[in-house]
Amino acid sequence: MKQPEIYKLEGKKRDLGKKSVAQLRDELRVPAVLYGPKIEENIHFSILEVDIEKILSSSQTKLQELTIDGETYKTLLKNVEFDPVTDRVLHADFYVLDEKQRVKLKIPIRLTGTAIGVRDGGGRVFQTMRIVRVKVMPDRIPAEFELDITELGIGDSLHVSELDMEGIDPLDDPRRTIVTIAPPKSEALFTTAIEPDEEELPEGEEALVEGEEGEEDAEAPDTEEGKEE
Repeated sequence: MKQPEIYKLEGKKRDLGKKSVAQLRDELRVPAVLYGPKIEENIHFSILEVDIEKILSSSQTKLQELTIDGETYKTLLKNVEFDPVTDRVLHADFYVLDEKQRVKLKIPIRLTGTAIGVRDGGGRVFQTMRIVRVKVMPDRIPAEFELDITELGIGDSLHVSELDMEGIDPLDDPRRTIVTIAPPKSEALFTTAIEPDEEELPEGEEALVEGEEGEEDAEAPDTEEGKEE
């Protein structure tokens, strides 16, 4: 279980309504809010856009030491709002951690190693679960869960119960499958199931080549192509 990185950030308090959000973005700053169980009143501030991008640069869970007006808070970037067109960060929420209170989080799962079933049997890795929900004390927050799949053969699976969760309460069913090694694709999938030979056609009839027209237009059967893959 890998411990999260801690980023040191500087925020500037802002007065709502006195400096427009547009002006902040022109200065490459992001409007943000700070809140938590021990924060009596939400603190509105701004932070450099590049600092937010650094935090978001990988999928691992990260913690922040956020300083505003000389006061430092241990925080977790809780929510980020993006512009649907430019993908720039529009707003960020920072949650102040209470060392005595558990917090609910989504932690990413990273697979390591090459499964025996893939290396020797041509199998395929199906990771059906990439994050797991947990409830944990702030000092036990992991950056991610690593799961070694080296010993898995074809048909083998690993589940939530096999994650290293010492001191952590999983909120997802421990029986849920995270990864399974599927057999290789059958060659039969790449061949047509029914392909009549020309010699099997009724005497006097010839197979139409795709793109050719018959003497008379045949009425198309009522069919509908599947829209779901």
